[in-house]
Amino acid sequence: MYLDQIPSNEIMPGYHGKMVHGEKMSWVFWTVENGAEVPEHHHPHEQIMHVVDGEFEFTLNGNTAVYTAGAVVYIPSHAPHSGKALTPCQLMDVFSPVREEYK
Repeated sequence: MYLDQIPSNEIMPGYHGKMVHGEKMSWVFWTVENGAEVPEHHHPHEQIMHVVDGEFEFTLNGNTAVYTAGAVVYIPSHAPHSGKALTPCQLMDVFSPVREEYK
């Protein structure tokens, strides 16, 4: 399968994701619209975020930073986090275990 063959779903306003699920993890390729926000939340999944393109403001455990292409951020299980696209962005997230609600 090729990435361009995977349908994109708008999971929340401005966040369009292409999902790949394994037995124990989910890999999500996001296209994020300029200004789109994800409110503070937490989940039992470990998460690794990679900024492929753009500028993404990200808050983890109350600490805010702006990440650009090439940045990688580890989000521990249950850690509060939020984000906002300061430009159009391409992001990749890996979650473990599988994000069942994204299936």
